[in-house]
Amino acid sequence: MRSIKQPGAPVAERIQWVEARGRAFSFGLEAGLPLLEAARRGFAAEGFASGVLNFGSAALGPFAYVMPALSKTGENAAFYSDTFRPSGVTRTKLGRMTLGMRDGAPFFHCHGLWTEADGKASGGHMLPDETVVAEPFEVEAFGIDGAMFTAEPDPETNFKLFGPVPAASTGARTTSRAFALRLRPNQDFAGCLEAFCRAHGIARAKIHGGVGSTIGARFTHGGVTEPFATELAITAGAIAPGPSDGLEATLDVALIDYTGGIAEGRLVRGDNPVLMTMELVLEVLG
Repeated sequence: MRSIKQPGAPVAERIQWVEARGRAFSFGLEAGLPLLEAARRGFAAEGFASGVLNFGSAALGPFAYVMPALSKTGENAAFYSDTFRPSGVTRTKLGRMTLGMRDGAPFFHCHGLWTEADGKASGGHMLPDETVVAEPFEVEAFGIDGAMFTAEPDPETNFKLFGPVPAASTGARTTSRAFALRLRPNQDFAGCLEAFCRAHGIARAKIHGGVGSTIGARFTHGGVTEPFATELAITAGAIAPGPSDGLEATLDVALIDYTGGIAEGRLVRGDNPVLMTMELVLEVLG
């Protein structure tokens, strides 16, 4: 399996996880608000301080983002591009967000695909402090209670990355058992999710959110993304019993690589290792 040498030593536990409770809900984002504040308000109205959300068509402007890029210093295995600030209104095709805390304040990690006002199709990593809701739009969210995605220094990748940590209950109404996860580098995306579910007695689960990166990509439709640095969003995902009494993860994704190549499809199981990180929430269904 493909692998990329990280600047730091790998830690023994390859999945950072916290068991929690959660609930799915939807809400509208108000025009004129920064995307971060609009998302925070929507979660807070339901009693949550952390979770994940999914959206499709949305209008954002002002808007700022970065793409994956090669590292110029060697301090990281890959890095970010310079910041892009397209003029006018950018219209998204899809977005996935992890909402949590960084340096004691609300923060998000959000990847997506979009079309800029001049017609350019692009994607990448949205910047929370420079992205504003241009028109109201609806999102699908999953809030977690008992866990918080928190940005902390990660010696292995030499980045400050979101990962779940235990948190005091906010008293939010919940309906489901859930696990907040962060997958660490150089392990197959589907395989480590399947192993995690077997270890925790999970027969079926739905994936909510899903923000991270893989080392290129191999798709079941035969498509291949060769450039190794990507920004990826899970468009749909589930864990279910497989054909031979095992578990099978189905992972539909959208990504952009560091050359600007865009790809969408279902990932091949066993051949799609994580590059830097992958954050998601598993809602246990059985």
